[in-house]
Amino acid sequence: MTTDTALEIAGHSFSSRLIVGTGKYASYKQNAEAARAAGAEMVTVALRRVNWSNPDEERLQDALTPSEFTYLPNTAGCFTADDALRTLRLAREAGGWSLVKLEVLADQKTLYPDMEETLSAAKALIKDGFDVMVYCSDDPVYARKLEDVGCCAIMPLGSLIGSGLGIQNPLNIRLIVEQARVPVIVDAGVGTASDAAIAMELGCDGVLMNTAIAEAQAPILMASAMKHAVIAGRQAYLAGRMGRRLYADPSSPLAGLI
Repeated sequence: MTTDTALEIAGHSFSSRLIVGTGKYASYKQNAEAARAAGAEMVTVALRRVNWSNPDEERLQDALTPSEFTYLPNTAGCFTADDALRTLRLAREAGGWSLVKLEVLADQKTLYPDMEETLSAAKALIKDGFDVMVYCSDDPVYARKLEDVGCCAIMPLGSLIGSGLGIQNPLNIRLIVEQARVPVIVDAGVGTASDAAIAMELGCDGVLMNTAIAEAQAPILMASAMKHAVIAGRQAYLAGRMGRRLYADPSSPLAGLI
């Protein structure tokens, strides 16, 4: 396979494989400029943390309009399955969204996913008619369980949320990719363009990031760099890299030298 196809998630089709967040930016205006520079078509929205309804304050939808970007409501800040369920049901009432991002966190220090609570919430949301993209650990066993209960995308962390440490366990990410029948999107830990390229070279279907762009010294320029990194990494994966060798292999033949 040398030509690419669209990213398909629960009946939605995206030409961009880069998803960006809507937190930590200096303003919603800067957020929108970064999302456009990244070529993103989908943005995550932490409904518990953004102004959605007060017209007297700056509102997310005034800068990142739902007609331009697909909103992906998420459960950032939820530490129990019940909190996540309540948040997403309110999101559906508020905006009619059924495609959502689930994350249930274990603790404030690491923001590592609580996989038992995550699996429980995923089952309940899918039974309730949601299309669930799920943030999870880089555990291939749990990734398979989440897919088996009906999650439409598996989103293993590269490293801790907001850490910028990059892909810490490429072996597990690759194992998740190889077994998955739904899109695999690296979520969390990307710090710079090379991290995004590595995720795509491992065969991931996309990358989600927020802090890497929002906290860059030049967020709009970093967003553009991330766009190109995701494209380059995807093309490299489709092209098929050369094999690794222990010793040198000359580009020109050694026989018949003058």
